Amino acid sequence: MTDLFSVDGKTVLVTGGSRGIGLMIARGFVAAGADVIISSRKAEVCRQVADELSEIGRCVAIPADLSTDQGAQELAAAVRERTSRLDVLVNNAGATWGAPLEEYPESAFDKLWAVNVKAVFRLTTALLPALRAAATADDPARVINIGSVDGIRVPSMEVYAYSATKAAVHMLTRSLAHQLAGEHVTVNAIAPGPFESRMMAFALDDPTTRAGIEQQVPLGRIGRPEDMAGTAIYLASRAGAYLTGAVIPVDGGITTHG
Repeated sequence: MTDLFSVDGKTVLVTGGSRGIGLMIARGFVAAGADVIISSRKAEVCRQVADELSEIGRCVAIPADLSTDQGAQELAAAVRERTSRLDVLVNNAGATWGAPLEEYPESAFDKLWAVNVKAVFRLTTALLPALRAAATADDPARVINIGSVDGIRVPSMEVYAYSATKAAVHMLTRSLAHQLAGEHVTVNAIAPGPFESRMMAFALDDPTTRAGIEQQVPLGRIGRPEDMAGTAIYLASRAGAYLTGAVIPVDGGITTHG
């Protein structure tokens, strides 16, 4: 059973890997013996986090700004220079934007579409040669996209562009899964509920608001790092080799509300 969930020696790229959910996933892979590359926009922070993770395993930093097509292409090129094969791509980098309905700016849709959707598509396609090089029938290469429960059910906050783009990530996941299955590349998505992250800090740092959010979660708590890391490792291991096109809510049961 240990071998069934092993990711030891796999090469993994985690975008947005220097904080929040990306860091939870990156740390989990490093601790499980994978060779991890993290990427994020702020170069100094990215390298600092990679150095910290290197104290428990193998991790390097390749900073990149994925808000532009050029940034995605440059990251893919840098990864291909470092390794000819990529076992796991975790498309986690993302952004959010909240504002009242009639004040919600068009720029929010432009920014979030670029980061949350286009970057996932461009980076995945640019890294297909490396993913194909790692793929076999018994052990496919894996793409793991990070969506959101806000892309499954109507969110309680006014985050119109965010929820729309995360729903798009879920559909893009299914489309890519269908297209790439014959090449032994699986594509799945994780849809997180509330986790400790910069995006959620405005709510979770306030005890009253935090308690209210916890009450909305059937399991009664905020997600923990091992909840996110465990799901990603499952999808990347032999245990998850027969799963593709799935969107997995890791939300403590929030989406059971419908």
